Amino acid sequence: MRIPDESLREIDERGYTIVEGVLDADEVAAAREGLWHHHPRPEDYFADPDAFPHLAANGFAGIDRGFPFATWDLTRLCVHPDLIDGVERYLGTDDVGLYKVELWAKYAGATDYEQAHHRDYGNHTLVVPRDDGYARQLTTFTLLSDVTEADAPTKIVPLEHTAHLPLVLDRMHVNERFTVLSKGELVDVEVPVVGPAGSVLLYRTDVFHRASGFTEPGRSRFTLLLDFQARPPGGGPSWAGKVAWPNHATLRPWQEFLARLSVRERDLFGFPKPGDPYWNEQTLCDVGARYPGMDMEPYRP
Repeated sequence: MRIPDESLREIDERGYTIVEGVLDADEVAAAREGLWHHHPRPEDYFADPDAFPHLAANGFAGIDRGFPFATWDLTRLCVHPDLIDGVERYLGTDDVGLYKVELWAKYAGATDYEQAHHRDYGNHTLVVPRDDGYARQLTTFTLLSDVTEADAPTKIVPLEHTAHLPLVLDRMHVNERFTVLSKGELVDVEVPVVGPAGSVLLYRTDVFHRASGFTEPGRSRFTLLLDFQARPPGGGPSWAGKVAWPNHATLRPWQEFLARLSVRERDLFGFPKPGDPYWNEQTLCDVGARYPGMDMEPYRP
């Protein structure tokens, strides 16, 4: 489903939007089958939690960064055309980079998932977001399971309640990952991110939010986290990001993934575009050898 224009306007007005039905039921069902190659099915986990001690380490233990994922139906959600279309429209450009992919599983009772409110820009950029939208970033959570208030939903704070708070707070903890507030400081105005599987949360990196805990036993939550940024005008090095995709490029699944993508989809990961001066007869030949099955004709000068 195409993300409505009014939802994108809400990101600027409130700092976030929650859109139901971006993925249809068949897409969700197929993606969920891929999930179980990375995380235990809920019935398996709750039958014997001690069999999965790694999930109890901390609130981030359920994050899987093994991208591309085990199945195409799960992997393809990272370049889902309706999501990419919405991101481009919000960022105001088609020169967009996908700079982080994570698959996050949570299970009631595994660990303490509660967080203090924080802004994500702290480990997404070397500097701070510009308030006029220049080279902005957009973070997204795709719900791969139904999420109610009992299912440890993300809690997000509309911008109108934090406009008085500077980007860099005096209370910033230099040894923590994010700029944080004391626990409980904004709970009266936070909004739970709830909705059926296939819903998407899109939010800015300067918006306060936090993870919450489960309130009922036997519950689980699965989300796909994708982060995007508008590349600086004129190209060149960027001061923002989180993952270096070339670090993955020696892995066969990654090679097969890139070969399967369209030219536009490869650009999301920083692959040289057609017309880039990088391309000549030597690079066309050698890149084609590195990625068997990739159609090199679109890159030919």
